[in-house]
Amino acid sequence: MIKLRKYILPYLLPILLAIAFIFGEAQTELALPDYMSDIVTNGIQAGGFKDSVADVLSPQTYRQVMTYSTKAHQQTIKDSYRYIKAADVSNDLKQTFPKGKNLYVLKKNVDRDKLNTAMLRGMILYYTLTGNKNSDTSKKFLKNISKAIKTAKDKYAKGEKAYQQLAKVAPVAPQAVKMKAQLDQAKKQIDAMETAYQKNDLAYFFKQMSTKQKQKIYDSIDKQMKKMGTSTMNMAGGRAVKLEYKRLGASTSKLQTSYIKTAGLKMLGIALLGSVVTILAGLLASRVGAGVARDLRLALFEKVESFSNTEMDRFSTASLITRSTNDITQIQQVIVLMIRMVAYAPILGIGALLHALDSSPSMTWIIGLVILLIFIILMITMGLAMPKFKIVQKLIDKLNLSMRENLTGMLVIRAFGNEKVSEDRFDESNRNLTKVNLFTNRVMSTLMPVMMFIMNTVALVIVYAGAKQIDLGKLQIGSMMAFVQYAMMIIMAFLMVAMIAIFIPRASISAGRVAEVLETEVEIESPAESKSSKENTGVIFDDVTFTYPGSQEAALEHISFTAPAGKTTAFIGSTGSGKSSLINLIPRFYDVTSGKVTVDGIDVKDYDLQDLRERIGLVPQKGQLLTGTVKSNVLYGAKDDSHLAEALRVSQSEEFVDLLPGKLEAPIAQGGSNVSGGQRQRLAIARALAKDPEILVFDDSFSALDFKTDAKVRRELTKMAAKEKITVLLVGQRIASIMDADQIIVLDQGKIVGKGKHQDLLKNCQVYREIAYSQLSKEELADA
Repeated sequence: MIKLRKYILPYLLPILLAIAFIFGEAQTELALPDYMSDIVTNGIQAGGFKDSVADVLSPQTYRQVMTYSTKAHQQTIKDSYRYIKAADVSNDLKQTFPKGKNLYVLKKNVDRDKLNTAMLRGMILYYTLTGNKNSDTSKKFLKNISKAIKTAKDKYAKGEKAYQQLAKVAPVAPQAVKMKAQLDQAKKQIDAMETAYQKNDLAYFFKQMSTKQKQKIYDSIDKQMKKMGTSTMNMAGGRAVKLEYKRLGASTSKLQTSYIKTAGLKMLGIALLGSVVTILAGLLASRVGAGVARDLRLALFEKVESFSNTEMDRFSTASLITRSTNDITQIQQVIVLMIRMVAYAPILGIGALLHALDSSPSMTWIIGLVILLIFIILMITMGLAMPKFKIVQKLIDKLNLSMRENLTGMLVIRAFGNEKVSEDRFDESNRNLTKVNLFTNRVMSTLMPVMMFIMNTVALVIVYAGAKQIDLGKLQIGSMMAFVQYAMMIIMAFLMVAMIAIFIPRASISAGRVAEVLETEVEIESPAESKSSKENTGVIFDDVTFTYPGSQEAALEHISFTAPAGKTTAFIGSTGSGKSSLINLIPRFYDVTSGKVTVDGIDVKDYDLQDLRERIGLVPQKGQLLTGTVKSNVLYGAKDDSHLAEALRVSQSEEFVDLLPGKLEAPIAQGGSNVSGGQRQRLAIARALAKDPEILVFDDSFSALDFKTDAKVRRELTKMAAKEKITVLLVGQRIASIMDADQIIVLDQGKIVGKGKHQDLLKNCQVYREIAYSQLSKEELADA
């Protein structure tokens, strides 16, 4: 993929935007379990009170909370509330808290977390000792107070008895007076204790405690908070707030409903926001993937168009088709996956892990075990599947090649009755591909059920372990539910990573195959400083030798001749003598190995390729037409339609084009399959003529024409060449097609074995004579 980075870099901005949206998507996903936990824990279990901070406190409760708090916390509480007399209480507060008179109201812009820390112990003590009389702590505390009062009364009774005995002996003695004062003081204290006990004013007794005793209680609460966790203690603080609101006449059920609705609406808003950013991220990722694929296909097409025959020989047509379709599609899919998942999976996985650690630290061992198990499964899966993915693309090439051969050679296959052989060849390629795909798909298809089994097992383990934690008061039900969701997110993140790990190597193989084409150095290119000529002097071969790339033997050896403008030069020879190879050197489909080819006095290597090929009108052996109309095919290489009528006339195409429905606008199917072979060949000749070229090259282009049409076309070509000074180079197999040429060159095994006119070659060239006598009788040749 790195090799194709220059095609991805132009889309950097939409990629960054997509990643930003994906980050937002992950954050919304991570936020939802917390809100769900908040609804369950605070909204349902705690009645809508999430911490120990009350918006309103009665003076009595305020004083008790202050009593139960440390001096540092007392200052924080004092700074956070303001006292409002009954006459100044707002109507909203009166409606919400109808039993409230004078109130302590929470100030605005208060650091709630800091205040919660300050009030938590005080509110818990207030709730435990005052609000929840049935709690074990409250009962134990009251029992201890009752014992203390009884002990104080017993001591007082003993003291009173001792005083009575002393008063009988010496009622005014200093010792008796002092004892009397102590007894009176003790009596007052016992009365106050009994009054406070009857009123359930436990704060009175808390005040009487020493600093050491108070600190012992604080330490006990802190230890419990650490043991049970922040969320559990906040819930306990919330219950104290709920108790206070009830005392003030507030409808706690309405407050609870309001809290759940508010949290639910927030969840809905976050979910909607997540949906929007998910859609936007998907849209941008898809556009980037499609854009990169479009640019790659265009670049690949342009590159292949620039290939000479040398490069085309390196890559099969089937392989180039696969690279421009299947391989680029693979790259497109992976780009979309990378944008969507490469950013999303780590954010989701790491974020879920951090949230899980924060919500339930005691169960993080489950996450660690799951990650290790998933990692082992992914390694096994990738180890089995990855080697096979590398084979798939090559098998697709073979399948395409087999299909292409069967389709293009269908008539030959039917003619020889070899349908069964072709079917067997295709079936073998198809079976091999199917076998590999089945193996990889079976391996990959097991991944999802295994992951689902792990997910369900993990959920079960979390519920089992969480139930114990809930029973001990260390975990809330909402926190456990959130932990389950975060565990699922972590597993899904690893599953996404697995998908990425599977697809990226496949795409890397495809990217390498595409890059191989794009990075191929074209051997035949326009020179940095090109030359051009305004003269029209023809074509010259000067001691040309040519060897095909990878071949040991030369296809052409020491070829020298001149094809002057306005004349026709014909080439003939047995099959494999090098006729087409020679013709391909003129438009630089191949470059000569040694020697040089000149057009209009300039070496073809010094021409700009576009300039050189615009001078040449080429008619190949197979008259290939393109999808379109008769007119679009004939004018395919022409600058305008000024030579259209003449081209149709000279090529003898007028007679059948006029009979077609629509005439020049008559449709032509792909490859010209809706016209006959002769008509296709004539339109190919017309296409070359419509360019108004300086050089006309016919590579055995008259073989599909009947003798009569062949003679007419050659006669008109000779007139045109002489009139417009066109250099005509004609390759033929039939003596009748080339015998009227101004110059005939006979090739045999890549060498010139004869050169001259027809009659001269009959006398002087054995090869030409054998070819001629094999086609025409001596009388026909003598009359020619």
